[in-house]
Amino acid sequence: MTTGTTGELPAPGVPGLLDGTIPPGTYRLPATESPSHAAKLAAEAGWHAAHLGLRDIDGKAAFLDRCAADLGFPGWFGHNWDALADCLTDLSWWRKDGDPRGYLLLAEDWDAFRAAAPDTAATAAEILDDAVAFWRDRDTPMAVLRT
Repeated sequence: MTTGTTGELPAPGVPGLLDGTIPPGTYRLPATESPSHAAKLAAEAGWHAAHLGLRDIDGKAAFLDRCAADLGFPGWFGHNWDALADCLTDLSWWRKDGDPRGYLLLAEDWDAFRAAAPDTAATAAEILDDAVAFWRDRDTPMAVLRT
């Protein structure tokens, strides 16, 4: 079940996403908000935040390698699309310090990634959207913010 990108994060922005005023989804982070500030707000709200740096990513292998490195994937990650989906719908490996109130993935430089590898970005977006949909009705929702 793909949710699709829902556009720019509406007001009240990151605080609204974290308190449930804005439903979990995939949004563009407004230019007035920085990824580091969003991550700080998420941590303060009890959410697990992770940065995924996509600058200079030009294909599937590089994207999957970056996900493994930046997101701290477990050793069983198989470096393929199915394994990415599995990691994003399991997330037990992100619960080392207890159960977070939610998961926030900050996908930085998304537009550059999409320009360099449009097919890979389209598949990645679908998997991220599916992960958001998976977590939507659970106690720990997931949201993706693209910059």
